Amino acid sequence: MSTDYDIKDLDLAPAGRLRIEWAEREMPVLRHIREQFEREKPRRGVRLSGCLHITTETANLAQTLQAGGADLVLTASNPLSTQDDVAAALVSYNEIPVYGIKGEDGETYYRHIHAALDHAPAITMDDGADLVSTLHKERTELISEVVGGMEETTTGVIRLRAMARDGVLRYPMIAVNDAMTKHFFDNRYGTGQSTMDGVSRSTNVLIAGKTVVVGGYGWCSRGISMRAKGHGANVIITEVDPMRALEAVMDGFRVMPMMEAAPLGDIFITSTGDISVIDRHHFEVMRDGAIVANSGHFNVEINIPALQELAVGPPRRVRPFVDEYALPDGRRINVLAEGRLVNLAAAEGHPSAVMDMSFANQALSAVYILQHADELEPQVYSVPEEIDREIARIKLDAMGVEIDSLTEEQEKYLTSWEAGT
Repeated sequence: MSTDYDIKDLDLAPAGRLRIEWAEREMPVLRHIREQFEREKPRRGVRLSGCLHITTETANLAQTLQAGGADLVLTASNPLSTQDDVAAALVSYNEIPVYGIKGEDGETYYRHIHAALDHAPAITMDDGADLVSTLHKERTELISEVVGGMEETTTGVIRLRAMARDGVLRYPMIAVNDAMTKHFFDNRYGTGQSTMDGVSRSTNVLIAGKTVVVGGYGWCSRGISMRAKGHGANVIITEVDPMRALEAVMDGFRVMPMMEAAPLGDIFITSTGDISVIDRHHFEVMRDGAIVANSGHFNVEINIPALQELAVGPPRRVRPFVDEYALPDGRRINVLAEGRLVNLAAAEGHPSAVMDMSFANQALSAVYILQHADELEPQVYSVPEEIDREIARIKLDAMGVEIDSLTEEQEKYLTSWEAGT
């Protein structure tokens, strides 16, 4: 077993292994790819550093990458998202160096990222782009070793496209988040279910009858809105994009500015990828007992420093992952999971069945990067359509769902222009 790791407690490994095995039952696409990798070893000896949420689903991805021959190191992509028993199992049973402890401070978090970069990776795998950003800002001597990388989430893709636009991105990245089999299912169904799970676990409040204000109407927020509505909530959407706002209206939701929604909401959930979606002037008009949560990757969507300035003294921890801020007029505002992604900090993150497709994209995109590194420029690429469609095909097959195939006559019709009315 490797001695290069930093986790909470190695004795948690048996419990972690059971949970990893349970998740694997819901991940048939990744299992199919793992069997293929075991035969072909497409990454034999390739050094790979992954900055991902250390969860049971990530453990199954790690085992798949290892089956393909990768020399793998993992570090956490968020200080509160590590599942300590899973980290222990990966170290103990798979001999994968893991750097991640749930609740670690910022200094430890970045020390762990540097430890993963010490591996001198040929491929990077990121969720939020902290690994890539640190590599480009502080560890530039390692960039010549990197042939490419993948990014998992919306926030990370935004950062990478900004890097490419500014001309500072030094190697090709594949935006896994943009794959249809990722954002269309993971972001909508995964984030929707896991976010409401995090809110429910941490508060145990009845959602039915509450007014839930959802910041944004991108794929993640669509899922959150849908699940909140399914719980019986009255849902309000806030948006800055007119097309998304119009879609939310057509989907049956009320749409208004956050300042108008702030006095109406019982529960607020942000998932936009932007800063200060909930700000000081919103806190000033919120109801007593308002619950505020974030499901975006970084803890900047809720302006917690502004709330701390408004509050009388430090927050009171009233439940695990619930901090109560008392305001001078007697109102209380409750912030979940320190403003970090509530679905991973206060719950277990996305269900395995949707992460199955997301991580299948990661696994196959890594092979694509290796095969096409000489052809790719330092920019952000979409997942090739053939990978996306193959993942969908395998998933349907695993679910026992059959679909039609085009006849020769139909294919000819779709590629011709002569036929008309």
